[in-house]
Amino acid sequence: MRPRSHIAETSSATGAFEGRECCCRGRSWLNSWKQMITMPSAECQAGSRIRGYTPPPMQDRRKTRKVAIGDDRVGRLFIGGDSPILVQTMTAGYTYDIDACVAEIERYRLAGADVVRVAVPERKDTDALREIIKQVKVPIVADVHFHFQRALEAVEAGVHKIRLNPGNISDRDQVNQVIDACKERKIPIRIGVNEGSIIERKDKQKRMEELGKYFAGHKSGHLLALMIAKLEEYVDIFEARNFHDVVISAKSMDPALVIDVYTEIAARFDYPLHLGVTHAGPKSTGAIRSVAALSTLIANGIGDTLRISYASDHVDEVKDGLEILYCLGKRPRKGIELIACPTCGRIQVDLFTLVKEVEEKLSTQITLPIKVAVMGCIVNG
Repeated sequence: MRPRSHIAETSSATGAFEGRECCCRGRSWLNSWKQMITMPSAECQAGSRIRGYTPPPMQDRRKTRKVAIGDDRVGRLFIGGDSPILVQTMTAGYTYDIDACVAEIERYRLAGADVVRVAVPERKDTDALREIIKQVKVPIVADVHFHFQRALEAVEAGVHKIRLNPGNISDRDQVNQVIDACKERKIPIRIGVNEGSIIERKDKQKRMEELGKYFAGHKSGHLLALMIAKLEEYVDIFEARNFHDVVISAKSMDPALVIDVYTEIAARFDYPLHLGVTHAGPKSTGAIRSVAALSTLIANGIGDTLRISYASDHVDEVKDGLEILYCLGKRPRKGIELIACPTCGRIQVDLFTLVKEVEEKLSTQITLPIKVAVMGCIVNG
């Protein structure tokens, strides 16, 4: 892992991965999400269909520390290392409503969620955690904002992981208390930076100026610098107490910024990364924003867990998160894959109605990887 005090020599504007060579007599090309081109040459003998372009391969998974989550009852999972990319979601109801919360978590588990996060804004929520954890069958993460005491209470309740927001819990002594409690019980912590919670710190002005110059060419360079500086500050606190069961995230509603910030932190830290586009909106737009950012990062080897965020049924978050991993070949497909043609003037059936009926009747309990095709004519059949 390169030292954080050292500014990375390659930024996401020029590619966080090494330059490559094409057959154009040593002309180099830049492999990044923004610029993937081969420098053209009159002597090029590549024979490419698009002259001067070499398609970039999917990158190998980034090597990270491995962080354990779970227990003997719900099962133990690992984040990072050579472990599968995990899919998470978050409950939408009140955590203190134990029966409703347990039922909601079970819905997500049956949809394929590996981990479920719950909000604990009040003491009555952490009081309910102990009973919830007894009843569920997946690891539970306590999402903590503003009040570090909620994290300590969640640890006492037996939660499997804590999420802290550096933007609203910044007192070093309070953070140290949470670290010590989690260290004693071997509970991992996600350092979850969020665009909406970031504020400038006067005592970090020098570092901000340094980062600001480095990211000057970025669309959201100032915000990117703020997020990186906050992560550095928080990670320093954890490492000073020799605590390394850490997962990192830095979410934004802007997919381009998400790609930028995760590319940068992947070059600076060796901790597992939790991916997500925050408050992405309804599924109609949220799916596009999430796929744009997460698929790009995962294809470049970045990401160890993910959450799709929709302002709609969170079961769809789980299903769509899994679908991204299936499509990129990062997890073996389970269940039925329904495909259908988009229709054209050759259509011979009411395909839209037929597809909807087939989708509704297909069993969600089938785990075999079966592909079902519904076609409107013989061309694609």
